[in-house]
Amino acid sequence: MSSSTLISDTQPWKELKDHVEDIKKSHLRDLLSNEERSQSLMVEFDGILLDYSRQQVTLETREKLFKLAEVASLKQKINQMYNGEHINSTENRAVLHVALRASRDAVIQSDGKNVVPDVWNVLDKIKEFSERVRSGSWVGATGKELKDVVAIGIGGSFLGPLFVHTALQTDPEAIESARGRQLRFLANVDPIDVAKTITGLNPETTLVVVVSKTFTTAETMLNARTLREWIIAALGPSAVAKHMVAVSTNLALVEKFGIDPNNAFAFWDWVGGRYSVCSAVGVFPLSLQYGFSVVEKFLKGASSIDQHMYSEPFERNIPVLLGLLSVWNVSFLGYPARAILPYTQALEKFAPHIQQVSMESNGKGVSIDGTPLPFEAGEIDFGEPGTNGQHSFYQLIHQGRVIPCDFIGVVKSQQPVYLKGEVVSNHDELMSNFFAQPDALAYGKTPEQLQKENVPPHLVSHKTFSGNRPSVSLLLPSLNAYNVGQLLAIYEHRIAVEGFIWGINSFDQWGVELGKSLATQVRKQLNASRTKGEPIQGFNFSTTAMITRYLQASSDIPADPPTSLPQI
Repeated sequence: MSSSTLISDTQPWKELKDHVEDIKKSHLRDLLSNEERSQSLMVEFDGILLDYSRQQVTLETREKLFKLAEVASLKQKINQMYNGEHINSTENRAVLHVALRASRDAVIQSDGKNVVPDVWNVLDKIKEFSERVRSGSWVGATGKELKDVVAIGIGGSFLGPLFVHTALQTDPEAIESARGRQLRFLANVDPIDVAKTITGLNPETTLVVVVSKTFTTAETMLNARTLREWIIAALGPSAVAKHMVAVSTNLALVEKFGIDPNNAFAFWDWVGGRYSVCSAVGVFPLSLQYGFSVVEKFLKGASSIDQHMYSEPFERNIPVLLGLLSVWNVSFLGYPARAILPYTQALEKFAPHIQQVSMESNGKGVSIDGTPLPFEAGEIDFGEPGTNGQHSFYQLIHQGRVIPCDFIGVVKSQQPVYLKGEVVSNHDELMSNFFAQPDALAYGKTPEQLQKENVPPHLVSHKTFSGNRPSVSLLLPSLNAYNVGQLLAIYEHRIAVEGFIWGINSFDQWGVELGKSLATQVRKQLNASRTKGEPIQGFNFSTTAMITRYLQASSDIPADPPTSLPQI
């Protein structure tokens, strides 16, 4: 397949299109009766079990998907990513988040240079600095230990680290390492987020980490200036260098801001924002909270999946199989959404992170060479931990639209509870639902079954479940730092596989630019109208009317207000 050929023009794609009719003739309750098939659709690696027997696929479907992967040059594209080739062609960049968690002795090239030593130089610097802060040898301006950390960042600089932090908060080892410390995140430019973040914090014991590669991200830098004012108001201008550090490559702007450039931690152009949690973006604040040794286990977990993805045959390759199944569901069966359903509260921030990784990566309408796609690509991702989601949106999943589901379970709870006299433990109760829900979606309940149960005739249609609703089940042995790293890497690579098959660039994000540029025009207008009374111009009638209402209703705000920080 040439680089300019759309995947939809290939023979394997056409064969899969034809194959859809065969699949529609089979119900999942019939497919699941074939134990040999079910056994063939289970894969295990490093304690993780993937069961995709409840997908609307046969062994023939899988072989056809492997042929699609072959014609899409999937293995070649994976190799190109790992070899540091500039597969992000629109930005002329390599895509090397795998290097962020590579072992110290690994060799991963980018532009003729092994980048792994640079990665470990930063990791060593993070380890050294975080240990100084945690041990109390680095103190604040008044000599007090810095027990509280606020990480300022947005998008990939926020969602990924927040997911990992939330997952580790209830892990016994991480709890012990974090005792007496707290980590908070400030992302939204909304002043309410600032107020909620600093409530209860003392500037004397707070270290602020500003995460911005260029040190120009509008929302992040406004929040950074706000917390700088918060520190100065309490401790004076000289305290900034003791209470603020940076994750950035723009050392000139870091220094101009008042942060010592020696306390800036770098990352590289080959690290995309949504793939940056394993860089200083995530590792630094997480190491301040939990210690580098815990975070290093997280990196090792991700690295184990990196190696699995690179070397395992597709038949046993978890990210490849999941990626191919997503392509099958979206582009052939016509299911545009995916529900991410972790049966552990510790993963409550996992779906929001994967929502960004997936939808920002694969929310594209053109191929990598700019040709409009004649097929659907990208998934609409959402999710909620079980069993909460069951009392929220499962109604639609069971009896409304067909939405493929990812069920994620954990064998051993981070915080087990046993009550004498109860039939099962709390975790067993949770996992009873984890095991039951996929079968309920697959098998459904027929009118005949309901009639045998003497359900009143007028309620039969209301209580009928069509079934034949696909899902995968992913069972983790536990949820420690290592497992969290594994889970992250599985989904990162799965999403890359989808993009490689669809022939799109999963590593740029031009779609976020237009709204930001228009916001710049609005910002200038708001300033001109408030400070000089200039009329609103250059916008359509609707936007002009909305801005006019906003300015009129907030006309009590002074043209040049004094500094005012939130008060809660």
